[in-house]
Amino acid sequence: MLVLSRKAGEKIKIGKDIVINILKIEGGIIRVGIEAPKRIPILRMEVFEKIQNENIESVSRKTDEITDAIELIKNKLPKE
Repeated sequence: MLVLSRKAGEKIKIGKDIVINILKIEGGIIRVGIEAPKRIPILRMEVFEKIQNENIESVSRKTDEITDAIELIKNKLPKE
């Protein structure tokens, strides 16, 4: 991890396409502007984590639904 100190009005360049602007520092809160191509998603970490958790839950529900469907099909098949 790279740790930098910046003042309001200063910028940080990441790669060719991303610029981080330090807009304002006030009372322990830093306002940051991010310039990046639209193809690069920019999410707050808590939003990213929520999306990740919802995706994991969705996959789990789908797996349960498939298991239930298999059991239904097995129960409908003639017994040998």
